[in-house]
Amino acid sequence: MRRITFSIFVLGLATFLLVACEKTVTPGSNFNATQAINAVVQQNVNQMLANVNTGIAAGIVWQKTGAGWTVLGNPPSCPDPLQLQSPVDVAKATAILYPGQTRGGNYKPHGGFRFSSATNTVPVRAPLDAQLVEGSRYIEQGETQYLLVFQNPCGLRYRFDHLLTLAPAFATVVATLPAAQVDQSQTTAFANPVQVSAGDVIASAVGFAKTKNVSVDFGVYDLRQKNAASKNATWAASHDVEQAQYALCWLDLLPAAEVTTMKALPGADQTAGKTSDYCT
Repeated sequence: MRRITFSIFVLGLATFLLVACEKTVTPGSNFNATQAINAVVQQNVNQMLANVNTGIAAGIVWQKTGAGWTVLGNPPSCPDPLQLQSPVDVAKATAILYPGQTRGGNYKPHGGFRFSSATNTVPVRAPLDAQLVEGSRYIEQGETQYLLVFQNPCGLRYRFDHLLTLAPAFATVVATLPAAQVDQSQTTAFANPVQVSAGDVIASAVGFAKTKNVSVDFGVYDLRQKNAASKNATWAASHDVEQAQYALCWLDLLPAAEVTTMKALPGADQTAGKTSDYCT
């Protein structure tokens, strides 16, 4: 099942209502048809909001539209000031991929961490309470890679890519995804999102074992509002509205001591260096 959009659920709901009303209202009966439809609509909308969860909590649905992200329901407030736990041991990183730069000919709203260790064993932890809502398993350079997307109900979303070995709980969930195909990293929404707490181990190894490329992609997105870069109309016209216009400079969201350590490291991409549309 490919990425689920809210419109699919609306279509399914409409079909259900037609069937339900045909069974409920019969010609010649004294039953008020309008009341019947309203009752069925309310009942099934409530059920839909309880079960259809592209956000994190029942009744809170973060929905992508052509103009950006909107929310159904009343989300809780995000932490203020916003601070994340580090998803990796920053002290062991040797370079930083900065979010908001062009790498390999494509624009990357996410950044990441690179390590020079001889082993791909790098624990990755959840930086914020959230739910695992989407995922992908795909084949790149002859190895299976995992991409996972997490959502906090307040509107903060984060994602990891190039996870190599998942923690057992996540491996079980990802086993429900479509079979891995070469260079096909489209995500699929999980029918039953999985709750995670800050600090939970998501993966125990990252990158590519065959080439000893030890790195992991990390992106953070604030769906409540578009970022400062998107206020430039020319920039916004050439950058996607799903990720690029909501991405954050996550380097500034980690503990202060780790921010100092990271910014002292070189940029992992030799061409882009430390340039970033999000980080100052």
